[in-house]
Amino acid sequence: MTYSIVACDLDAREWGVAVQSKFLAVGSIVPWADPLAGAVATQAFANPRYGPDGLALLRDGLAAADVVQRLTSADDRRGERQLGVLDGEGRGASYTGEACNSWAGHRTGAGYAAQGNILVSGETVDALAETFEATAGLPLVERLLDCLDAAQAAGGDSRGQQSAAILVVGAGQGYGGLSDSLVDLRVDDHRRPLEELRRVYAIHQELFGQTPRFQWIGVDDGLRREIADRLAVLGYERLEDWAGVENLEERVDGLDAIDPFVLERLRERST
Repeated sequence: MTYSIVACDLDAREWGVAVQSKFLAVGSIVPWADPLAGAVATQAFANPRYGPDGLALLRDGLAAADVVQRLTSADDRRGERQLGVLDGEGRGASYTGEACNSWAGHRTGAGYAAQGNILVSGETVDALAETFEATAGLPLVERLLDCLDAAQAAGGDSRGQQSAAILVVGAGQGYGGLSDSLVDLRVDDHRRPLEELRRVYAIHQELFGQTPRFQWIGVDDGLRREIADRLAVLGYERLEDWAGVENLEERVDGLDAIDPFVLERLRERST
């Protein structure tokens, strides 16, 4: 009752999972990822243990195909399961049990494994795979979101839409450089979950995205006065204090230069 893709960007050292389903809070069941080790998607009549157990096997150095074999061979109900695994070398492997409701199937390639069940047709899985292959060079998060959109346009879950999620990890690439979760967003119940996921991701980028440092604006005396005046209007003395309230602290670094997004938001708030 789900379609998903597990994928990686080996150059960026990122691994992720994107999923959509006619199922409440699909993000709480399907996606699992561990930086440098790999990623897992467990679905159909999902076995939740495939997630943590699969990541443990990946951390032990098993290849994706061996992880799939190890997990499914030990499961008496494997015929009802569907599984996608990507290892730390970017090798993908999938499994679709013979008792999964049709249409059900999978497709793997360099850097990804795509799978789905109870789909309108196999075109949904083809769209996942072909979109990923066609978007090389884009950030992994954007590629995965594009994959979900293309899969839905190709038919998607035959029962409709309800929830969606995206999880992308990279060692030390998350909040404050202390988290491995680069993006971990879920839409648990929505008529158009993919559109809502895009909206939430846009907010995530506003708050936690990075403007390249060379694009920051140097703060001269005139701009420094403007910033101080605008902060005063809002009741603040320090830019850091205001940025903390706005959840923009990740975009502030010293007083010699300012992220143009932060300056734009300050001007909007103080006008």
